[in-house]
Amino acid sequence: MTANPSRLAGFIDAAIEFPIVSSYTTIGPAIRRRLDDWTPIESYDATGRVIVLTGATSGLGLAAAHQFAALGATLVVVGRNETKTIGVRDEIEKATGNPNVSIALADMGDLVAVRSLAETLAARCPRIDVLIHNAGALSDVRATTADGTEATVASQVVGPFLLTTLLLDQLDHADRPGRVLTMSSGGMYSQKLSVTNLEMSESDYKGSAQYARAKRAQVTLNEMWAEHVGSRGIVFQAMHPGWSDTPGVQEALPTFRKVLRPFLRTPASGADTLIWLALDDEEPLQESGGFWLDRRRRSIHILPNTRSSDTPDRRARLWSWVCERAGVND
Repeated sequence: MTANPSRLAGFIDAAIEFPIVSSYTTIGPAIRRRLDDWTPIESYDATGRVIVLTGATSGLGLAAAHQFAALGATLVVVGRNETKTIGVRDEIEKATGNPNVSIALADMGDLVAVRSLAETLAARCPRIDVLIHNAGALSDVRATTADGTEATVASQVVGPFLLTTLLLDQLDHADRPGRVLTMSSGGMYSQKLSVTNLEMSESDYKGSAQYARAKRAQVTLNEMWAEHVGSRGIVFQAMHPGWSDTPGVQEALPTFRKVLRPFLRTPASGADTLIWLALDDEEPLQESGGFWLDRRRRSIHILPNTRSSDTPDRRARLWSWVCERAGVND
């Protein structure tokens, strides 16, 4: 009856996307689920798939961990605090009945710890089907790591880059194409791509801006990873979860949460696209390097000034900078 249902769905999706509030809140997935006839997450079978998930002890990561375990995955929960991470593992096992949930420990901003984590994972998991970078927090207080890197950039850019580099062989051995997924943020749309200004100084530091700059670097590197290792068959995808009611939002953005709380997504809703990217064997595998919201691929630019900042030279400089900080070959 309609001339082209998919074109109509695209038009409606764009209409939702333009005013950010309707796209990022509960309204977005409520409408898009029907538009695109989403496959229910509960219908996927993750039995036998080895999934490594960082930042799995709260918020979106915890919601995803519960779902992966419920679907039968062999899951490695990565956290910083041993007591908390063990407690989360026990909680997941009890809730899902899945005995194949284990833990690994690392602060993703500590490169020595990341290298140790990679050694542990390589020894434990000859094959990794999905590596998910979800760790990271927004902090209003500037801090640096032992090597002098700003802490947000270290934990969300340099550490994940190093871990990916060290686990490429395990991802190569996946039964299906190995997948590397990055949980980013829509906040990155506000920031230009820059290496010089990636790390904010003490004098101009603002936690939300620093977080967004790190997230911009994440999505750019996601595209570059797809270009650099495309011949190996590993698929790279990044996504953002919209606005979700997580402990991180409660702590870092209390006023924002107070105003929008009735419309914020649940952690499970925010994690939906992440789980879909990890388990669906059709659209997410068609093209590597995508950026997603609500199971649709999105542009990494909305504003003209961020698009103009995304030059080949700056991309090359970002890749070289991260390689140098991570201590890996360019």
